[in-house]
Amino acid sequence: MAIESSATAQSVLHPAGPDASIIADFAWVLFIGGAVIFAGVMALMVIAARRRPEPVNPRRWIVGAGFAFPVVVLSILLVWSTWRSAELTPQTSKGAFTVGVTAKMWWWEVRYHDPASGREITSANEIRIPVGRPVYLGLTSSDVIHSLWIPALNGKMDTVPGRVTGLTIQADKPGVYRAQCAEYCGEQHARMALHVVAMAPDAFDRWLANEARPAATTAGAPDEQLLERGRAAFLAQRCQACHTVRGVGGESGNGNVRLGPDLTHVGSRLHIAAGTLRNHRGALAGWVADPQSIKPGARMPAAADLDGETLHALAAYLEHLK
Repeated sequence: MAIESSATAQSVLHPAGPDASIIADFAWVLFIGGAVIFAGVMALMVIAARRRPEPVNPRRWIVGAGFAFPVVVLSILLVWSTWRSAELTPQTSKGAFTVGVTAKMWWWEVRYHDPASGREITSANEIRIPVGRPVYLGLTSSDVIHSLWIPALNGKMDTVPGRVTGLTIQADKPGVYRAQCAEYCGEQHARMALHVVAMAPDAFDRWLANEARPAATTAGAPDEQLLERGRAAFLAQRCQACHTVRGVGGESGNGNVRLGPDLTHVGSRLHIAAGTLRNHRGALAGWVADPQSIKPGARMPAAADLDGETLHALAAYLEHLK
């Protein structure tokens, strides 16, 4: 299934799931109510400015505008918001597809359970989910407090080191929904994005089965020589010391945690560098060559000693990993 890389607007006013629709209702009620009250206050100000000074009864204004009006309005909002909040999906993994998400400085590690083998499948910076099914995100952090916010699918939820918090999302239609870290976490907080890709259930099942496989081999590819040179550069540069590519030397095969994202199927992702760049060969080459110029403070060192042809081959190899 082809996935468009353009994401739905990152806004609470563009809901694409049941919980997000409820949150959008809250937003519209507050926006409209605030606008009406503001217009009323402005109207009273204009009337007061145009009329001749007259004796007023301050008690009437204090009791009416300062007490009775707020009590009535806030009471109505309390009753309505309590009723609507009860319709939000419970934050539980029971009956939901479960995905593990670990926030790191400044990217997201994403883990799935392979129903066929029982093994853990590790990805990064992109969550793929089946349409129409609740998905429970088990959230934690490996360093500082972060917060995952997917406005089109639900509200915010903090990720706390040493704890697991939960967020249930559900997409009503296929699409790409942008998420963001919503808790200041350091130098590259603004470039710590994530994309949720909602897929038709059968397409999602095929994608998950493919994710469970080892990395694509270079044998038989039209540009096999170029890809093999890139694979050799990957190993020579010791990229596997920080990244896992299942089936390539230097990894244990157990989905072990590395310092950097799992790259087994990096070529199939829509973005790299936690949503910073669209994923294509040129972006991969630029990121490998000098990540600090794109994302200052990122933990990845520059590959300054690579010549242009080897860098091109390495980028081609990474793009091939689908």
